[in-house]
Amino acid sequence: MYKEIINTSHKLSTKKYNKDMGNPKAFLTIPRQEAGYRPIHDRISDYSEVEQTLNSRDRKLQASRCMDCGVPFCHWACPLGNKQPEFQDAIYKGKWEEAYKILNETNDFPEFTGRICPALCEKSCVLKLSMDSPVTIRENEAAIAEAAFREGYIKPRNIERNGRKVAVIGAGPAGLAAANQLNGKGYTVTVFDKNEAPGGLLRYGIPNFKLHKPIIDRRIRVMEEEGIHFKMNSDVDVRQLPEGFDAYCICTGAPTARDLPVPGRELKGIHPALDMLAQQNRILAGMTFPKEQLVTAKGKKVLVIGGGDTGSDCIGTSNRQGAVSVTQIEIMPQPPVGQNPATPWPQFPIVLKTTSSHEEGCSRLWSLATRKFLGKNGKVCGVEVEQVEWTPGPDSGRPAMKPTGKVEVIEADLVLLAMGFLKPEHPQFAENVFVAGDAASGASLVVRAIASGRKAATDIDSYLNK
Repeated sequence: MYKEIINTSHKLSTKKYNKDMGNPKAFLTIPRQEAGYRPIHDRISDYSEVEQTLNSRDRKLQASRCMDCGVPFCHWACPLGNKQPEFQDAIYKGKWEEAYKILNETNDFPEFTGRICPALCEKSCVLKLSMDSPVTIRENEAAIAEAAFREGYIKPRNIERNGRKVAVIGAGPAGLAAANQLNGKGYTVTVFDKNEAPGGLLRYGIPNFKLHKPIIDRRIRVMEEEGIHFKMNSDVDVRQLPEGFDAYCICTGAPTARDLPVPGRELKGIHPALDMLAQQNRILAGMTFPKEQLVTAKGKKVLVIGGGDTGSDCIGTSNRQGAVSVTQIEIMPQPPVGQNPATPWPQFPIVLKTTSSHEEGCSRLWSLATRKFLGKNGKVCGVEVEQVEWTPGPDSGRPAMKPTGKVEVIEADLVLLAMGFLKPEHPQFAENVFVAGDAASGASLVVRAIASGRKAATDIDSYLNK
């Protein structure tokens, strides 16, 4: 069928089409081309970004593959409501500044999402459905942001103040988005954060090999030049908010990691994932830690408990630190490869995901529940796990886990717990206090946090002007 479409397109290629899109049939002749990763032997020895870039010509060709669908499911799937067909067309026509203006209408920080978003838009692209070859929307987004900074399209705005003040508590993606939007509306914005530098999860949770921290610093400088005040090393108690502000936006994230309270949890060498990830990022920023405080995989057998992105980040970091071996276990069963009937297009597919960190070396095991940690001289030396089975729940509800009695021991002298984060609980706030991002929803995606921060800014503006 696909060959028939190709042949038909060749016969009709001489016709002229009066459409906004530069080449609505480019997808028939131009294959998807990803920039790809740096070679493993090269990237495994440093913390520079693993993803490469395409040149401008190839990037324009990739943008031309967008079909300008009658119903743009990419737009539907994006939590920010990005206008993908419009900025793809602008790239294809070489109008990079226009592309950035279109993208910036809906996304405050495309340089972040263009690097770390799981690209819900691509999973709902019609070309994903028809030929499993969606437009490279995420990479194109990153290319637009880099062109905008490189060519000077991003300049500090001169903003007229309205005389009102708003405090944003938390400098993660939600807080930064809320601050940026409120600042643009004329409010004097002060951002408080407990850490030494802004960014939240972007800076202290995501490894440098996925998001180089000067990318964050570059954006923060623009925000400061536009008048946003950052007060770092300020651990604000949300029950005692600082005085002098007309409204508050709580964007403190979901800081409490899920623990694993099984026998042996008190042994040394068992850490929440962010203990390692945040420390490594701080070390790369120039901080030093006493030897006894280091969470390092050097010369160790590492076990990562949890199969999500945080677990993947632990794998990449462990390999770079010099781990002897890395094993990742997940309590859920292995997802299907390629396609999953339970999550059909245009839903986000729950399928087996192999990240750049997985490629660098690790063993992956599924359907394993942790029974207890084993120790020697007060230090962890292994983990006893049990194979489990999952059976469908009644009326398509939550599946039930059944122990099988098949027990084994995995050797490990460093265990990293990457099982997600608990949804925060908040006190009853006053009506001028708004909550956004993971602080409101529980742990989720950066793109959703940005969308939530933008909505909170709109709600605050409506409240203060009602």
